[in-house]
Amino acid sequence: MMRFLSKTWLVMIATALLQGVAMAAAFTASLDREALTLGEQATLSLKFDDIHPQNPPNLPAIAGLQIQYVGPSSSFSFVNGQTSSTITYNYMVSPQRDGQFTIPGMQVKIGGQAFVSQPIKLTVTKPGAPSADAVNSGNEVAFLKFVLPKKQLYLGEPVVGMLELYLRDDVQNINGFQLTSSPTDGFSAGKTIELNNQRRRAQVGQRVYTVIPLALPLTSVRTGPLTLGPFTANLGVILPGQNQGGDPFFRQFFNQGEQKQVTLATDPLDVEVRPLPTENRPASFTGAIGNFSMTFTAGPTNLTVGDPITARVQISGHGAMDTLTLSPPDAWRDFKTFPPTTKFEAGDQYGFEGTKTFEQILTPQNSDVHELPAFVFAFFNPDDGQYHTLTQSAIPLTLHAAAANPLPATAGAKPANPENNANPQDILPVKENIGTLVSASGPLISSPGFLALQSLPVLAFLGTLVWRRRTDILANNPRLRRQRAVAQLVANGLNDLGKLATENKPDEFFTLLYRLLQEQLGERLDVPASAITEADVNDRLVKLGASPETMAALHELFQLCNQARYAPVRGSSELNSLVVRLKPVLTELQGLKK
Repeated sequence: MMRFLSKTWLVMIATALLQGVAMAAAFTASLDREALTLGEQATLSLKFDDIHPQNPPNLPAIAGLQIQYVGPSSSFSFVNGQTSSTITYNYMVSPQRDGQFTIPGMQVKIGGQAFVSQPIKLTVTKPGAPSADAVNSGNEVAFLKFVLPKKQLYLGEPVVGMLELYLRDDVQNINGFQLTSSPTDGFSAGKTIELNNQRRRAQVGQRVYTVIPLALPLTSVRTGPLTLGPFTANLGVILPGQNQGGDPFFRQFFNQGEQKQVTLATDPLDVEVRPLPTENRPASFTGAIGNFSMTFTAGPTNLTVGDPITARVQISGHGAMDTLTLSPPDAWRDFKTFPPTTKFEAGDQYGFEGTKTFEQILTPQNSDVHELPAFVFAFFNPDDGQYHTLTQSAIPLTLHAAAANPLPATAGAKPANPENNANPQDILPVKENIGTLVSASGPLISSPGFLALQSLPVLAFLGTLVWRRRTDILANNPRLRRQRAVAQLVANGLNDLGKLATENKPDEFFTLLYRLLQEQLGERLDVPASAITEADVNDRLVKLGASPETMAALHELFQLCNQARYAPVRGSSELNSLVVRLKPVLTELQGLKK
């Protein structure tokens, strides 16, 4: 009887536990953030408690949202004799526009049972530029401005806009800068270009900011009132840790810092694009916008009808260089023209300045042509709002009528008149005097020059053999190959450092200095150069026998490289002194035995 009751109780307890597990099974969906600014991202988590789907659920497509699967995470717990497990599938949600979005409830079937999640609402707002009070108070870690040289443009006029990234003086480093939206409706936009040589420091309100300019080439393609921006971007900034103590000024250089993700936005900029005026528009105008000069040459000028003439037109200046075209004028109707070839030599990094060369092949059609007519080039200058015409005067030509080619003489034919028994112009007469006979010299085998010539293949074979043996040695010795490559890199790098110091380019100087230290230390320690940090100087370099002076110099050089991004701009003399101090350090490192 007792044995029967024990079994009954066990069955009842097991049934209750199974019911408790079944009761605990659940499927929920959640967002870590339900309100976003356009450009930010949220994490969508699909959580399964005590149930295990075979595959991640397929999410429905939602207009305006980009959802990308990231990966799963799981947990398991055992508390008071009860076990529970959770698996979570994570998705990254990236809004493509502002507005209200609803992620609908999802249904999954596991083991014949249906589980349904609740719908989730997401609010996405447009980013806005910080107010002037917020900027002047110094509360903004970073902010973005968009500057345009002028707000009234002509159709087709090129202009360079400037996105200026402001970083507060306590920012230690940045990473992950990315433009999330760049509305340029009505403009053709080029690629943004970071102008490292134009970085500057500026006082804004109560704080000092480092300004990093980003150039954006723009060309208007539509008339009317247009709006540029707001431009938005995401940026990770590293600030001094707040819990590490010490003086705030020194703390920004000598701690690891804390990373903060910020969203940046500019104010929208209104621009008026006007059409080109129709008044006084030259008939030769083909759409050139800018300020240009022209050079026109052609040759040869003494030729036969049907011979080609190469006309070369060089147009130099500033403007929409990609829209410049060459169309033969109507005055060239007595010439047969061929499609021109084009060559462009850029004078700036935006493609808005330089020289465009056109080469046009012309063929005169008759001998009545006595000159190459004048060439006319018209353009519109947006700076003064006027059309301008450049004219190259006509080039005189001397043309000869094409001569008839005589027919070749037929073998065996006799001329009717003996006085005209002359060889045709295109057949040379047989040479009657073969010259003076000269006695042959001695055999070549007795000539020293011949013997020296015969030794060349043997010397070439021996040289090839030696070269191949050295190549095999290098192929089987990767350390030796790396040692030679690094030695060459260091030699070239020292020369480049001297040039950068003379040109007073501290950013490029310290970047190259840091790379040379990494490459040389990586070669000596036999590790990848990218893995080299200041800690390796203490850990492994001492074992190779580096002197204390070299160790101290390396520490100082690494610290200077780390501080170079936000330190004041150094002069050429100071940079040259660093090159002098670097040379003995690299020389001693190359002499250390591994």
